[in-house]
Amino acid sequence: MNGFDINAVLTMEVLRTGGIGLCTVGIFLSTWAALADQTGFVWRYWGRYTSALERKLRPQFIWTKGSSIALGQVAALVVLFFAVVLAEVPFWYFIALFVLAVPIVWIEKMRRERVEAIERQLDGFILALANALKTTPSIGAAFASVSVVVHDPMRQEVDLAIKEMKVGSTLDQALLHMASRIGSRAVDSALSSILIGRQVGGNLPKVLETTAGTLREMARLEGVVRTKTAEGRMQLWVLGSLPAALVFGLNALWPGYFLPLTQSIVGYVILVGCGSMWVAALVLARKVLNVDI
Repeated sequence: MNGFDINAVLTMEVLRTGGIGLCTVGIFLSTWAALADQTGFVWRYWGRYTSALERKLRPQFIWTKGSSIALGQVAALVVLFFAVVLAEVPFWYFIALFVLAVPIVWIEKMRRERVEAIERQLDGFILALANALKTTPSIGAAFASVSVVVHDPMRQEVDLAIKEMKVGSTLDQALLHMASRIGSRAVDSALSSILIGRQVGGNLPKVLETTAGTLREMARLEGVVRTKTAEGRMQLWVLGSLPAALVFGLNALWPGYFLPLTQSIVGYVILVGCGSMWVAALVLARKVLNVDI
């Protein structure tokens, strides 16, 4: 390598380093200017986003601050930015979307698991309440006595309902708030049977025992449906993960195989179209497998 080539390489490195430095300074100054304005759109969006995260976490009795989750996402995006600038990161935009979507998806997953756990405890809770009503005529007292025999997460919901009644809420209001927090059709049906049976009178313990038996039968039928659709759900997982595995596999075998898709507008249109059809296919397949009893 002659002196001219060495000087050209050094010049390119200096220009590259200077460009990276200027981009970093520009991003830092832009971020500083956006954060300095407490009434700007950045702070407004930040407040709305962190509040939305906390509204999803509080009904699950999770007290993590939404700002902590959002700061973790910002840190991950900053690391990803420097990785893209300093090195070649293939399909970095997918990683960015993953970072942005993970908290919402994970919180929703925890919510569904919590609802499923409550539904598994529901028939036992209703049966315990029916037995408690056989020894005490007050449904409020029976409701309070049941809280010591159930386990989390049902105990958390029952304890909160009892605290609401202690500070002035009626039993009907506490049960309605409990149903809205959980967001389960089975829980709505069970609590509705308590409210209706209390209002119309009659043998409420017998009504609750019948409700508990109905809930057990519904749970059995849902288990049968899950067993029958297990093969379809497994196929859905395979079909959902196959395109991504194929893309990463081909890119590992032939580096730059998909590079033409990121060098023109037509390529980006193809990527967006393929990604949209892939997501639509997954949503449609999930709706087909989501058998409602």
